[in-house]
Amino acid sequence: MASLNDNAPALRVRDLRKTYDNGTQALKGVSLEVAPGDFFALLGPNGAGKSTLIGIVSSLVNLSEGQVDVFGTDLVRERSAAMRLIGLVPQEINFNLFEKPFDILVNYAGFYGVDRAEAEKRAEEELKRAYLWDKAQVMSRTLSGGMKRRLMIARAMMTRPRLLILDEPTAGVDIEIRRDMWRVLKEINAAGTTIILTTHYLEEAEHLCRNLAIINHGQIVTQGPMRQLLAKLDVEGFLLDIDGELPAQLPLIEGTTMTATDVHTLDIDMPRAMDLNRVFAALNASGIRVRSMRTKSNRLEELFVRLTGNQETSA
Repeated sequence: MASLNDNAPALRVRDLRKTYDNGTQALKGVSLEVAPGDFFALLGPNGAGKSTLIGIVSSLVNLSEGQVDVFGTDLVRERSAAMRLIGLVPQEINFNLFEKPFDILVNYAGFYGVDRAEAEKRAEEELKRAYLWDKAQVMSRTLSGGMKRRLMIARAMMTRPRLLILDEPTAGVDIEIRRDMWRVLKEINAAGTTIILTTHYLEEAEHLCRNLAIINHGQIVTQGPMRQLLAKLDVEGFLLDIDGELPAQLPLIEGTTMTATDVHTLDIDMPRAMDLNRVFAALNASGIRVRSMRTKSNRLEELFVRLTGNQETSA
């Protein structure tokens, strides 16, 4: 059995390549690192290679060339040891809907050699963390969509993984359910588990993740700290809530782009270096009183489109 290297990256991928039997080259020399304790986003459009990369790391797909280490454990030479460090939450619901959540978690832990007493203790802990303890003994088919998603996360945590991989865990759920899941994931990450998240909700990645990589056409096009990558954008956007109604003719402010989303809301894009007070003064001079403002959540989307030339962010 391999010895765990606590000083090694949670995930290190080196020159990873994958060519399928039909000749499709899905990965063309991908390299990246994820630090221990990180909350890391992996983004990419359809066909970019994101799903293949996640499949290789989680041992669902065999690599063609390259190396994958999980906390210093080689995924190819020491597969069993490496996989004990990883928890996977797939996009699809794949547990028995006619089992109770408590039983689902206990039985899952048993498959990995956890004795029943310990499994029952963990099941209680994870169901409470997922805000599902009051649903522990109901049929899982009666759970809401958001509850089922949280149960998937709780199940993955039953083996106490050091690295948790989530493949679009909030796909198809509404914003309220997504925010409930964000709370659970933040708690898991704060407790020390490294998380890799794939998502097509760019605001989700910006809200949760500290670092990210964007993959396109089988290659990493950029990676690094979220804040540094977003700082490369020289434009920022705001939504201004107006006291009263906007005039039919909006004022012209050099360097800005303004549109009315409705009679009470002004959408404005402006250079990051521009003094916002200058904008407020010009609006005020035109009789437009700003009641409140909020930042638009589109900076990551702008970066994504700029780097990939693709509006689609699904994997």
